[in-house]
Amino acid sequence: MKRLILPLLLLAQPALAQDRLTVALDWFVNPDHGPIIIAQETGIFAEHGLEVEIVAPADPADPPKMAASGQADIAISYQPQLHLQVAEGLPLKAIGTLVATPLNCLLVREDGPVKTLADLEGRKVGFSVAGVEEALLSAMLKPAGLGMADIELVNVNWSLSPSLMSGQVDAVIGAFRNFELNQMEIEGVAGRCFYPEEEGVPPYDELVYVANPEHLDDAAAARFLAATEEAVQYIVNHPEESWEVFAGSSRELDDELNAKAWVDTLPRFALRPAAVDAGRYARFERFLFEAGLIGEVKPVSALIHAPGADG
Repeated sequence: MKRLILPLLLLAQPALAQDRLTVALDWFVNPDHGPIIIAQETGIFAEHGLEVEIVAPADPADPPKMAASGQADIAISYQPQLHLQVAEGLPLKAIGTLVATPLNCLLVREDGPVKTLADLEGRKVGFSVAGVEEALLSAMLKPAGLGMADIELVNVNWSLSPSLMSGQVDAVIGAFRNFELNQMEIEGVAGRCFYPEEEGVPPYDELVYVANPEHLDDAAAARFLAATEEAVQYIVNHPEESWEVFAGSSRELDDELNAKAWVDTLPRFALRPAAVDAGRYARFERFLFEAGLIGEVKPVSALIHAPGADG
């Protein structure tokens, strides 16, 4: 319980000069951001000489642009999207890992007509973001002997599980296994996921820390990653206490969906946030190239930046 009383201890100590970092989340605060919120709420960032401003974007497309332009020091993004952003010329690189497994899945109703991927033939599949999700779906269909021409894609915007539960579509791609499955369960509708990494898609890191190295204070970034590592260790060692800290940071976080998502997300946090798997990036870069989403295969050095040693 040491961490629960740490903020009070910090208040009693003299204020120290701290480096400021602005961190843009990929979306509104949710359990995917657990290490960041825990590090903030328990004073771990302050222990590492950091004053961190956490920004939740109005538009999920904004954080990478904010990091690229220097409006944010660090942004939360997605490894698959980072490959596309670099191909488009954004001066971004991954500096660390937040969620070290895919979260995306192809979601169907347990009681629906899709029992195998082959059952998708002639059926409607909902999606939110064109590009990467279509590449994932195409790769998943291939072993079943299907192609994109064998299904009907329906843009459901961000209404993934509602469109599936209502019968508007027979499956959705882009659903997060730690959220949409729980959302459906709460609504009394059982769902089932087909996992991309089990169906022909190279494994990837879902959520990564990205930055423009030209605007980044490497020493401060290294301390940020060290702080989030310490926060992950606390979460793993104290899952119930860390949930209480997380849920207590904002009233809207303390609900059934976030509680269930917390449990499902916890084992997916990167235990070594500063570690970035170069081979994983190289394989996914090749995957996107072969899918026709990028025009050339860039070296891993164009995708990854290792901040300097702790300063």
